[in-house]
Amino acid sequence: MPSNPALVLLFSGKRKSGKDYITDRLQQRLDENKSKIIRLSGPIKQQFADDNGLDYSQLLTASDYKEKYRSEMITWSEAKRAQDKGYFIREAIKMFEGSKYPIWIVSDMRRRSDLAWFREHHPDAVYSVRIMATEEARKKRGWVFTPGVDDAESECDLDMVTSWDMEVDNSQEESEGHLLSVLDSLLTLCSERVLAAATAGRCDAVSNTTENQVP
Repeated sequence: MPSNPALVLLFSGKRKSGKDYITDRLQQRLDENKSKIIRLSGPIKQQFADDNGLDYSQLLTASDYKEKYRSEMITWSEAKRAQDKGYFIREAIKMFEGSKYPIWIVSDMRRRSDLAWFREHHPDAVYSVRIMATEEARKKRGWVFTPGVDDAESECDLDMVTSWDMEVDNSQEESEGHLLSVLDSLLTLCSERVLAAATAGRCDAVSNTTENQVP
């Protein structure tokens, strides 16, 4: 089991809601030695690519290549997850070396079982963020409803969850001021949690978590 993180930010949202964009922007403004983006899909894509002779790097991108194999990859990963719900979470933490960082930015939580796992193993560190966007906004970003993907558990299982710590409307791409306000709130949370954890001796991090102040 990895060492206790000070803060586990769990981001979720529909396809093309802007999860990756927001988590990337957040990571840019944090000290890269204190935080790490952990993509739960990382080990899924790696193992799926290895098993099927695919290009792992292309599966990591927001590309047609990834979309071509998405449905098949979902079916395959669900079978693995049915045997062990925490398997891909543990593998993702290992893949991205989460134990080295006090702040984990989980950019792609998709299931209630994911949320339950983190709440069970890191109850004092979890902070859940739901990214929302209208269908119109998502279509402008290239979203097209795909049977077997957009109506699958991987896309819909969190729809009934209402107890988010933060909800972010990311429909308006031109609303930079709103996004900066959200990022500032998250940066403050990061600093507070890391300082509290360091004071309590739960991690050896220092309080300055925002050395990379990229506007």
